Amino acid sequence: MNQPAPAPTPPKLPVSLAANPKLSSWLKISSNGQVTVSPGKVEIGQGIVTALAQIAADELNIDLSRVQMIRASTASSPNEGVTSGSLSIQQSGRALRHACAEVRRIFLQQAAERLGVDIEALDIEDGTISGPGNVRTSYWELAEEVSLDRDAMLGVTPKIASRRALAGNSIQRIDIPDKVLGRPRFIHDQALAGMLHGRMLRPENARAKLTELKEDGARTVAGLVAIVRDGSFAGVVSETEHGAEAALNALRKGASWSDGEPLPDESDLASFLKAQPSESTIIDKKTAASPGTAARTIRRQYTRPYIAHASIAPSCAMAQWNGDRVHVWTHSQGVYLLRADLALVLKLPVENITVEHMEGAGCYGHNAADDVALDAVLLAKAASGRPVRVQWSRQGEMSDAPFGAAMAVEIEVDLDAQGEIIDWRHSIWSNGHAARPGRAAQPALLAGFELADPFPRTISTNPPQANGGGGDRNSIPLYDFPSWHIESHRLTTMPIRTSALRTLGGQGNVFAIESILDEIAAERGEDPIAFRLRHLRDERAKDVIRAVAARAKWKPEKRPGIGHGIGFARYKNTGAYCAAIAEIEGAEEVSVRKLTLAVDVGEAINPDGVINQIEGGAIQATSWVLKERVRFDRQRITSTSWTEYPILRFSEVPDVEVEVIQRPDIDPVGAGEAAHGPVTAAIANAVFDALGVRVRDLPITRDRIIAAMEFTS
Repeated sequence: MNQPAPAPTPPKLPVSLAANPKLSSWLKISSNGQVTVSPGKVEIGQGIVTALAQIAADELNIDLSRVQMIRASTASSPNEGVTSGSLSIQQSGRALRHACAEVRRIFLQQAAERLGVDIEALDIEDGTISGPGNVRTSYWELAEEVSLDRDAMLGVTPKIASRRALAGNSIQRIDIPDKVLGRPRFIHDQALAGMLHGRMLRPENARAKLTELKEDGARTVAGLVAIVRDGSFAGVVSETEHGAEAALNALRKGASWSDGEPLPDESDLASFLKAQPSESTIIDKKTAASPGTAARTIRRQYTRPYIAHASIAPSCAMAQWNGDRVHVWTHSQGVYLLRADLALVLKLPVENITVEHMEGAGCYGHNAADDVALDAVLLAKAASGRPVRVQWSRQGEMSDAPFGAAMAVEIEVDLDAQGEIIDWRHSIWSNGHAARPGRAAQPALLAGFELADPFPRTISTNPPQANGGGGDRNSIPLYDFPSWHIESHRLTTMPIRTSALRTLGGQGNVFAIESILDEIAAERGEDPIAFRLRHLRDERAKDVIRAVAARAKWKPEKRPGIGHGIGFARYKNTGAYCAAIAEIEGAEEVSVRKLTLAVDVGEAINPDGVINQIEGGAIQATSWVLKERVRFDRQRITSTSWTEYPILRFSEVPDVEVEVIQRPDIDPVGAGEAAHGPVTAAIANAVFDALGVRVRDLPITRDRIIAAMEFTS
């Protein structure tokens, strides 16, 4: 008996538009020939404002120069949560495309009534609406007649890809000219009228408490406005930055602290992670229809250290009180989420708080942008209504901001007599990867933990797999293995503060998966690309691997000291596909000479923007793999400067080539975090190809290579 066909899924608005349906919150059309667009996602260097402007201009049939992009603010912008996870194009782009398509239709309906012609007979060119007999009007003429203060509706169809004029073209980024020409764009460069300057006093030892504070020395510093203390929260407000620094130095001399809390043994992070109390979750299970017989088992462990955001400029914020209302300027990735936590700390209704985004110089996840915003708000309470600008020190940025979590990943693979994979077991030990503000009943801001009446310290959690996961991100293989068991152990203690860093657990898991696959292929004497293709069913996955292999002319002729390696992943298993081939040279230190990448993001709205994102991710991953590692002893973080926390230098940046596989008929996804895992694995596999040793602990330094050689021998 035939089963009835399932009922079609009812159409839905894009998720961000469903949450913020008022069209006027997304865009406004004015009689002066301009369209202002106000997305809830923010520019953090990824070029999102340019791609969103392209989408709006395409759907409205206007020139890109007419689009004015407005910074996100809780006073006027749609609430799109947080700008993270490579979701801006997926969420904001889809919402804006739908909203603009509906606005275009609304204006066409109004024009048809005014001109007395059928709506289907009208065309739009750069905002001018024309029809038969040379009748015409425009968005600008109709702007006063049309109200967009209405909710978005279903039944609107955006343009098909072939009718878009701007999408798919590389447009100059809107934000770049100011940055190249040195015009103020970053929050660090802004100055408000009557602005004061604040600095924070914090301990060197982890979680030490302020037991005594002698203020006499600081009070003699010229220009001092206020010393603020509430429990272990302490800072100064001054007329000048120089005065704030001088007052802080004097205050530090009068401060006494408790001993703090012990930190783990940095030299054996894997043992520490595995020994801590944890919450265990089975991420996925798959059972073979016909289980094979295991001839042998390979067991390997891979680790990554704590990684700092290492933003080029320390975090900065400004705040100003007006009675019981406060205005905050911040480079936070989530203005509404930050507002929610500020309301909890201040015990104010959210309506009394305005949080406005300004660009920051470097942001790769949950850094200290939200923390410094609360610092500025609390110091500004003592400023008699004047705005206060607070900038953290480099030392504070490198010791007090959240870090990307350290990870230990263990993979066991059962092989049959022919060396084929018959079972796969993947276990992860890691702190949680998310403790952003605005997502819990208690605030997740540093100053909130320091107050005399403190909020409990946040223990980082992991997003659910449906949202991409956290420590378990990319732990489910995209390869077609017969059976697997994947589990995650999230630590419920957190002596070192962790939260979201680009890719969350994706980098560590892809590094582990792609490394052990390479090892199995090498033992079999099988080409690692052929081995991967043989285990993949997804044709888009195969296409990016084939594309990168062709671009890199795989496999180049073997030369002494030169190695080549491959890495592949689909970010979150639902986002962009990316494959990377690394060429490295193993001499005194490993250097990456060239990275070749292929990426599939579906429709690439701005191909040059996609390339920029993949290049940036590839270079950052190279820095992580070769150099980056948070250092600490049992009392404090010790890597508090560029000397102790080196990053890749310009002279060490590899040549990077990126091939974009354009698929205009497939909805776009983000590119920002797609390259990190594949590049990490490609470099590690290239090191083996060059030197014949497997380095399974990041970063891949000279000492780690020597240790791996000694272990092998």
